[in-house]
Amino acid sequence: MNTSSAIRLVAARELKVKIKDKTFLISTILFLLIAIASTVLPAMLGGGASSVAVADPAAATALRDAGLEVTQVGDDAAAEQAVRAGDVDAAVVAGPKVLAMEDAPGDVVNALSSAPPVQLLDPDAVDPVLAYLVPLGFALVFFFTSLTFGLQISQSVVEEKQTRIVEILVAAVPIRALLVGKVIAGGVLALSQIVLLAVVTVAGLQMSDNGALLSLIGPSIGWFVPFFLVGFVMLAALWAAIGALVNRVEDLGGVSMPLQMLVMIPFFLVVFLNDNKAVMTALSYIPFSAPTAMPVRLFSGDAATWEPLVSLAVMVVAAVVLIGVGSRVYEGSLLRTNGKTSFGAAFRDKESRRLANINS
Repeated sequence: MNTSSAIRLVAARELKVKIKDKTFLISTILFLLIAIASTVLPAMLGGGASSVAVADPAAATALRDAGLEVTQVGDDAAAEQAVRAGDVDAAVVAGPKVLAMEDAPGDVVNALSSAPPVQLLDPDAVDPVLAYLVPLGFALVFFFTSLTFGLQISQSVVEEKQTRIVEILVAAVPIRALLVGKVIAGGVLALSQIVLLAVVTVAGLQMSDNGALLSLIGPSIGWFVPFFLVGFVMLAALWAAIGALVNRVEDLGGVSMPLQMLVMIPFFLVVFLNDNKAVMTALSYIPFSAPTAMPVRLFSGDAATWEPLVSLAVMVVAAVVLIGVGSRVYEGSLLRTNGKTSFGAAFRDKESRRLANINS
């Protein structure tokens, strides 16, 4: 079996196992529900425009221009009768005066009110609520997805060591093919979840007729996908290496804590310091925080056109380096069965890597 065939075999095996995993299914459903709730429900719960009966043609025109459902009647008495019968929500009669049964229809009142001219001093400013929710959304998605799938990769490696099945696998396929197959499978599952989430979010914004928000957040979502993919692959090799350092699942939590902190710290920095331009600019060029920080800066309009390209290039270089480090540690510790192995010892252990390659 050549290396490419071995990689496909390992990746297919991992996909078959993980796609049935309850954690993957539950997290996917949870993310989709959050996306639907944040885009579709506000429009559904907000209700539609009020229906209004009116006799005056000029008032009818003003109400139609405001997007209201207008029923033109013969006189004010007919308009009032339409309200009492429940045919319309409100009526506009001479005065002008608005008639309604219980609650004052704000959209009707606003349509008839004459407002003074308004000059916007900062027309491109992002809504404060969106300025908080969008960074939080990007940070949550990258944090939970990379952490969930990363831990799954580590746990898969530990379980293979604990059951000694890894010795059979290494004898059948090259050890690097085993690592690459796991990373590819985890990346495919994580990316499919992200793409599905992006599609549902865009569709939800279109269904809610929030075109302005879609045009604002759409480019950020588009950039988030490649940033997420590179960031996940960069971390996935390290997750696999962390899993190879221990022989029991119970020991995984302590060994993986430094890597969890590398994912957790950028999450909190982006969430709490997203309004600090200097900090966000620095975070957008640090590989562990760039997958979240750069899309947030693109959303807020603080990033130049060339910046995401440079940031992504920096991440690619970092990913190549970290994949090499993770691969070396993975080879140096995978066949060790004498307890926990330190990261440095596995990185330096040439003999373990040589034996692993011989078995492969």
